[in-house]
Amino acid sequence: MSTASAPESGQQLARETRKRFVEATDAAIGSAAQAVRERLVSLADETSTARVMQDNRDNLVAYRGAESNWVSLSRSQWRKALGSAVTAAEGAPSSGSSLRLELVGDEVVENNILSSRLALAIQDKANFELNDLRLRIQFLEGTEELRAGDVLKPEFLAKLLVDQWLAAGMSRQLWTQVQGLLHAQLGEAAVKAYKEANAFLIGKGVMPEIDLKRLVRKPAAGAGSSGPAPLGTGYHPTAVASQPQAASWQGAGGSAAGIPPGMAGFAPAAIGVRPSGPLGAPGSLGQDTLVATGMSPFMAARQRAQGVLVSLRRFVGAVTGGVPAGTPLGSAPAAGGGAAPGGSPAFMAAIADAGAAYQVGSSAYVVGVDMGGDGAVAVQRSAAELRRRSNELKRQAPTTADKATVEIVALMFQAILAEERIPFSARVWFARLQMPVLRVAIAEPEFFGTLQHPARMLIDRMGSVVMGFDAAAISGSALENEIRRVVQVIEQYPETGQRVFKLVYDEFVAFLNKYLTQGDATKKLMSVAQQVEQKETMAIQYTIELRKMLNDMPVREEIREFLFKVWAEVLALAALKYGGQDEQTVMLKRVASELVWAASAKPSRTDRARVIQELPKLLQRLRQGMELLGVTGAPQEEQIKTIGKTLSDAFMSKTAAISPAQIEAMASHLTNLEDFVGDEEGGAEVPLDTASIELLLGVDADSIEVVPNTGTKVTEDMLTWAHELQVGNWFMLDHNGRASQVQFVWRSERKHLHLFAAADGRKFLIQAGRLASYLQAGLLVPAEEETLTARATREALAKLDANPERLLN
Repeated sequence: MSTASAPESGQQLARETRKRFVEATDAAIGSAAQAVRERLVSLADETSTARVMQDNRDNLVAYRGAESNWVSLSRSQWRKALGSAVTAAEGAPSSGSSLRLELVGDEVVENNILSSRLALAIQDKANFELNDLRLRIQFLEGTEELRAGDVLKPEFLAKLLVDQWLAAGMSRQLWTQVQGLLHAQLGEAAVKAYKEANAFLIGKGVMPEIDLKRLVRKPAAGAGSSGPAPLGTGYHPTAVASQPQAASWQGAGGSAAGIPPGMAGFAPAAIGVRPSGPLGAPGSLGQDTLVATGMSPFMAARQRAQGVLVSLRRFVGAVTGGVPAGTPLGSAPAAGGGAAPGGSPAFMAAIADAGAAYQVGSSAYVVGVDMGGDGAVAVQRSAAELRRRSNELKRQAPTTADKATVEIVALMFQAILAEERIPFSARVWFARLQMPVLRVAIAEPEFFGTLQHPARMLIDRMGSVVMGFDAAAISGSALENEIRRVVQVIEQYPETGQRVFKLVYDEFVAFLNKYLTQGDATKKLMSVAQQVEQKETMAIQYTIELRKMLNDMPVREEIREFLFKVWAEVLALAALKYGGQDEQTVMLKRVASELVWAASAKPSRTDRARVIQELPKLLQRLRQGMELLGVTGAPQEEQIKTIGKTLSDAFMSKTAAISPAQIEAMASHLTNLEDFVGDEEGGAEVPLDTASIELLLGVDADSIEVVPNTGTKVTEDMLTWAHELQVGNWFMLDHNGRASQVQFVWRSERKHLHLFAAADGRKFLIQAGRLASYLQAGLLVPAEEETLTARATREALAKLDANPERLLN
């Protein structure tokens, strides 16, 4: 552990660190602006409905006109913020005596929601680096928390960028259109900047290792209390003060007090704080206090779950002697000193022994359930045995923080084992994860600091999958065997910490992708859907490239229409069927440039003679391409007739001339067309209908509901939610007035198509836009509003709030 003390130039080092951070992120503003411009250009080039195409063009024009102004304003204000001794920004704490209250307008709320989302995205990506830097800066400056207007806080940069976006004359709607890209760009830049700042301070000898004991401070005398905050009250709004502005009000000089520092990324105006109550009761931080207005249910649930972790840290801080805000649980030593994060070797050995002993004893419970015994009795005995071993471990724990961790993990698993929707045969295996998880929670403080810890993610994923099955469906199945294997692998490698959880999590996800789509009918449907998506996507991309090629050529509208609507699909189908560079596909590509040449004016006798000679072969190849697409009979003859009329006009020089160089450039571009089309996720919408599916399946799709896009306007949040749905999760789907419980079983490579399966054998193939609109309208609702570990943590906190003495007893 580091023995370095704060150097005399601590304030100067802190200022230099902030300067370096601002310089690093300043460059990222320009990079993010360029990425937004490129995205909008790409969207403007895509083929879609007339309304969408016009909106995309309008967005590009608006952004181009304001981009440089936004960048210059943002950079100017960002540098100015660095030079301010104390930045007067929203969110800065204000004293109760000088506080003015004012109603917050809708526009302020909407702006704060945008900045809150960006701050959350940055904080999610840079969680650990930000926490380490915060501790080092507090150490240098001798403070307990970064000031509200500190440039190192994600919410400050997020608010500045949103404010300057609007000041530059751009709309919130345009920000929403590109906010996913901005979140990714600025999040990555922030991670890099925080890492560099930490490396700079470590190089100067500032806390090479984080010594948390130096950061634990007792409440100052006369600060409003004569001792530690009472148990169960010091961590939610009622403990801070009775402040009416916390509910929909905001101080003129700053934000409402009472918002936990861990949630400071959410501007108060963007958060509805319900009336305070005991933790775990409605309105408390442990349950539903922090609810973002205007957010998708996905973001709101995520925010509530993060609020539970904040409450957890505050509660344990109050009990164990005062953990500073933002310090993850598990890293706080006992008030009288204790082990560093990572756990004492003796205590970790005791946990390993307890886990091994339980593993041996629990074999009887597992065998009993497998043999058809009473699952409820087996689970009750498992829970009782785990409780006994947890009590023994609490007696051996060397620090109060370790005692608290043992109790909280025990209560979490108590809640998990009481979850009746998890079949008994799965619950007995979940029980065996308690000791491995406890070991990780003691050794790795971030288990209680982030929702993305691999141990949490694994339990949540397995729980979300099995809760939709009944006991008969899962007993003896490949899914139950996979859960058994996952647990046994974790038990084999306890010393590897979160690495083994990450390994088996990835393996479990890979297993799900195969297990949920193992039926022959499902596999065939997936294959067909993938082909439809690939063919339609390629057709759209080929159309875009053809438009670019013909942009500066005086080609008749009839020929343009044929190339865009017919021949682009011919090329896509040929590339899919034969390959992009197959002789047949290359020939069909060449037909496009030959048709453009034939349709241009022929003033010379030589050109006319060439047309006469090559025309029969050209028409034959045009028919061959259309037949590949299924265009035959009268529709084919109509196309040939239209093309023939244009060629006749060209023969008589009634059309415009096109230079040989342009024709040659087009032919060359077409030959290597695959080099110019992207293979990105998302992109333009893919046309979809039941007829296309039935044509490729070769059978009637009676059990398949194809739910294509309808052009309904959906928010960016809903599209993000649709793209982040996890395979295996269960939902309630209300389609055409019929409600069904469905499981999400497959997503196509480009994320255009999503397959849901009902227990009665029906399948729903839903396009991304329609899926987002169903989520938005509440026609597709997750079976679980919160993850298994988030709910277990909330229930554990409710018990501790009612009986705080049990944490250390």
